Amino acid sequence: MAANGLGLGRASAASPCPPWRRAHWEARGRLKPQYDAVVIGAGHNGLVAAAYLQRLGVNTAVFERRPVTGGAAVTEEIIPGFKFSRASYLLSLLRPQIYTDLELKKHGLRLHLRNPYSFTPMLEESMGSKVPRSLLLGTDMAENQKQIAQFSRKDAQAFPKYEAFMNRLALAIDPLLDAAPVDMEAFQRGSLWQRLRSLSTLKPLLQAGRILGAQLPQYYQVLTAPIIKVLDQWFESEPLKATLATDAVIGAMTSPHTPGSGYVLLHHVMGGLEGMQGAWGYVQGGMGALSDAITSSATAHGASIFTEKAVAKVLVSSEGRVQGVVLQDGSEVRSKVVLSNASPQVTFLKLTPQEWLPKEFVERISRLDTKSPVTKINVAVDRLPDFLAAPNAPGGQPLPHHQCSIHLNCEDTLLLHQAFEDAMDGLPSHRPMIELCIPSSLDPTLAPPGCHVVSLFTQYTPYSLARGKVWDEQERNAYADKVFDCIEAYAPGFKGSVVGRDILTPPDLERIFGLPGGNIFHCAMTLDQLYFARPTPLHSGYRCPLRGLYLCGSGTHPGGGVMGAPGRNAAHVVFRDLKSM
Repeated sequence: MAANGLGLGRASAASPCPPWRRAHWEARGRLKPQYDAVVIGAGHNGLVAAAYLQRLGVNTAVFERRPVTGGAAVTEEIIPGFKFSRASYLLSLLRPQIYTDLELKKHGLRLHLRNPYSFTPMLEESMGSKVPRSLLLGTDMAENQKQIAQFSRKDAQAFPKYEAFMNRLALAIDPLLDAAPVDMEAFQRGSLWQRLRSLSTLKPLLQAGRILGAQLPQYYQVLTAPIIKVLDQWFESEPLKATLATDAVIGAMTSPHTPGSGYVLLHHVMGGLEGMQGAWGYVQGGMGALSDAITSSATAHGASIFTEKAVAKVLVSSEGRVQGVVLQDGSEVRSKVVLSNASPQVTFLKLTPQEWLPKEFVERISRLDTKSPVTKINVAVDRLPDFLAAPNAPGGQPLPHHQCSIHLNCEDTLLLHQAFEDAMDGLPSHRPMIELCIPSSLDPTLAPPGCHVVSLFTQYTPYSLARGKVWDEQERNAYADKVFDCIEAYAPGFKGSVVGRDILTPPDLERIFGLPGGNIFHCAMTLDQLYFARPTPLHSGYRCPLRGLYLCGSGTHPGGGVMGAPGRNAAHVVFRDLKSM
């Protein structure tokens, strides 16, 4: 396996810039010495911000250090003939207004909705012709209840009420996602007009309170308590509780027993696709096709997007106002404002001259919790996994469960907690939590005929290993082999189907995609780093202490996931500020 985390079986490594994508990665537009706005980083939020600003008449340029746009929402042909959503791999959270405002379907976006959407097979001894049990969940509530009743009739009756309870909370929080948080700095230190204007941002909070009404205390518990405490009040069967708990810990260095883990669950159920609340789906052509559609929307209105042009630092005038950026090649690009889609840590600790930032602010940024449990493994296979709990069709064609998020080592919440405790000791989990997805089950364009691409989102793997070990070739392969052994127990023959694999540990995710600590949210989605306090108190509204510099990435409200809300919200804040200049 090469140092970049690429371990190959019977295939050889492809160029990081395959020809099938190169035409899309070249710069859109000719570099000018000055723009109204510069965006650092062409992740999906940066692209969304650029698309909105350009539509509002703000001449905008985006500079991306990698040869491909999209940040973590990319499609890359790591193994010849196999196209992977190399980092992010599912779509649900992207805000509905963004689809409409940016005309993403017109710009080529196509989606594959999943139904059913969740499959949790059991590891049980086969008795004669009886196959192990499994839990398959989809949009048909009656069928869901039938599935759950295998494990608990009581839980089957409770499930519709639980879903309605969670949907109401998602409905209440939804308006908060599309507006900047209350500007606490303006409220505390601004003029009378600024204080009154900041009060107007309380409206979404008041709306949320009205929706939740008398049940507010119960909902408060969901956001603050360990998710296991919440689930124990609703259900008794471990397979159902563990399946639901995966959404509370996925991407987070938390256990189901960690206080506040309920919010991460909510973060993953508050989305929807094409009017279906909570729906998740695959993007035709991989997640990079979404980034391409946003890019196309932005450039169609005149935005300039440049790849392989890294920003070295933010330019600041002698009066303490942003005046552009300096690129890695030494060239200067002037602008009235700069929006950074990079993480808060990269933006303020590496790109911004420290003398222009308050010491306390810099210290807060340096202390942000960025711990990540995630190792992403992309796998090319020559046939579909054949699960003991749901045997393949004779012809090998995909069955309904193949399109799901397939949860392995998730039969019991204790397994999830034990996997977390391993990582707290500096060790990769002995039985990792695995979310296995097969996007080629619905999108055959991603792999050669008969073959498939498999996404393994696994945890828990600490950034720093115990006993002085590092994530070298041997450790990467050892962990991936352990994951494959786990899959083999559920789907015998899986290891023999592997054509090649791409292993991305937390340090790899940080190095390749700029995710601090490998954290897919830029910083943890814990209660002390949300809303008013994301990324820090007094600077949660996309502005920062340096005039003219803004954040527009996942390290700002409302957080991570392929949501686009940070980019959209930041663009509107910037536009209002530009009008008042």
